Amino acid sequence: MPRPPLAAGLLEVLSCTDAMEKARLARAVVANWRAGAYEGRRGTCGGALPDYPGRPEKPELRAPRDMPRRSAGGEKGRFALLHALAHIELNAIDLAFDLVARFGLANQSDDFIDDWLGVGDDEARHFMMVASRLEELGGHYGDLPAHAGLWEAAEKTKDDLLGRLAVVPMVLEARGLDVTPGMITRLRQSGDEASARMIGIIYCEEQDHVRMGVKWFTHFAAMNGGDPSEIFHYMVRTYFRGALKPPFNHEARENSGLLPSFYEPLSIKNDNRL
Repeated sequence: MPRPPLAAGLLEVLSCTDAMEKARLARAVVANWRAGAYEGRRGTCGGALPDYPGRPEKPELRAPRDMPRRSAGGEKGRFALLHALAHIELNAIDLAFDLVARFGLANQSDDFIDDWLGVGDDEARHFMMVASRLEELGGHYGDLPAHAGLWEAAEKTKDDLLGRLAVVPMVLEARGLDVTPGMITRLRQSGDEASARMIGIIYCEEQDHVRMGVKWFTHFAAMNGGDPSEIFHYMVRTYFRGALKPPFNHEARENSGLLPSFYEPLSIKNDNRL
């Protein structure tokens, strides 16, 4: 019996409507790719690539303005924080697999696919870690409403690889580097060392994801013959709403290869759109 191409595995992940099964499938697809188990290795998604990935019935997805304000502390506040993180990680699985399916199969090297499937594997593992922690705390992913706008960056950049790389790893994931140390501190102060350690692992690995975005963005920008930071400014102003919000975690950003020349001109105090 012939083995399917990689494209079939990507589509299966993107179409899956069960959150935990999506994460399991994602990890299996990456393992199979690394083992050389796909016939023809790649294939093509053609017109089958969904504009919006499969999602479970729960959580209820709401517009940002309709999201309840999270409690700053206590068990409910910690659960809400981890639930929001699980939702981000679920979206991150689809963002990585959509990137490979939309931009990688036909046009890019195996190195590009290796890198971004590796990111997708990390995101799937992160989701499973956080979902398991929610269960240890007596709940489940889906118990609370979640942000409906996390796929917006993918929709806006579905035809622009440089735009996707600029907005997703170099803006959104970099923003995660800014806020995560504070989350870890709050969890430790509340006595939740298990959750703090888990998010510490995710924090370290997310720096690798930002680094991957910088690596490939600068690669393609150089191929276009332009200055990477100037192209980045153009892409963010085209596809991202608003200015970037300080304070920035300069140490983690620099560790990821994201230098101030990229993001400082787009900060609230410097952005000439305001």
